[in-house]
Amino acid sequence: MAGDVRAGRTTAAVRGDAVVFLIGMRINKLRALRSWVPVLTAMPRMLKELSKDPAGGLLGFRVMVGGLRDISVVQYWESHEALFAYASAAGKEHRPAWAAYNRRARNGGSDVGIWHETYAVPAGRYETLYVNMPPYGLAAAHGNEPADRRGERAAERMSYGSTGG
Repeated sequence: MAGDVRAGRTTAAVRGDAVVFLIGMRINKLRALRSWVPVLTAMPRMLKELSKDPAGGLLGFRVMVGGLRDISVVQYWESHEALFAYASAAGKEHRPAWAAYNRRARNGGSDVGIWHETYAVPAGRYETLYVNMPPYGLAAAHGNEPADRRGERAAERMSYGSTGG
C-alpha cells in the first residue's frame, strides 16, 4: 500500500528491551500431508488467538515462506515473560498443538520439523533503519520515528537507550 510508505529514513520507536521470537516448520517429506498439515494449520490459529488479545503481549508478526518446505514467523513480543506465559497457558491454542506434535515425533514421525529461537535484546543492543518503507519489523510492532532522533549512523542508533537516551 503506497499510502503507508513513510518517506525518508525512519527507525523503530522501541523503548527499552526488544523481544524477537522466530518460529518455523520444515516439511521433510512433501507427500506426508497427514504429518505436516496439522503443524501448518496450528500457527494461524495461534496468531489469530494472539491478535485478538492485545494484553497477551504479541506486538506484531510477519509470516515468511522459503521455497516449498520452509515457513517461518517472526514475532515481536512486549516481554519474554509474556511469550513464555502464552506458551504454557492452559486453554490456549499452543499447548494442544505442541502436545500433538510431540506425540507424532515420539512415534517416529520425522516428516515435519519445527524450530524456534527467542531473543531478548537489551535496550541499546539493537538498531533499525527503514528508508521509504511502510512500518515493517520492529517498527510495525512498536511504531516508528525519524531516524535522526536516535542518530544519523547505525552505531549511534545501536547505542540509543543504553545510557537512558
